[in-house]
Amino acid sequence: NGGGPGFAEGLDSLYPGEVFDPLGLGDDPETLAELKVKEIKNGRLAMFSNFGFFVQAIVTGKGPIENLSDHLADPGKNNAFAYATKFTPGL
Repeated sequence: NGGGPGFAEGLDSLYPGEVFDPLGLGDDPETLAELKVKEIKNGRLAMFSNFGFFVQAIVTGKGPIENLSDHLADPGKNNAFAYATKFTPGL
């Protein structure tokens, strides 16, 4: 299930395990190539969103959960535009 001859060609030989494809989504080489690209894009998006958490913590001085609870308590006062108008970089 999920792999025939040639399915694991080109994969890292140091990977500690078999090919994991229980649904057989990578049976077609074109589909497998498309899924690989989608996985890379998903990882890049996740890294960029993590960068947003870092910037948010630097600007507000609070963690993401505290910022979320502040925003839910008063969305008009606690949002990105409110902090953008107060942020002035030092010279």
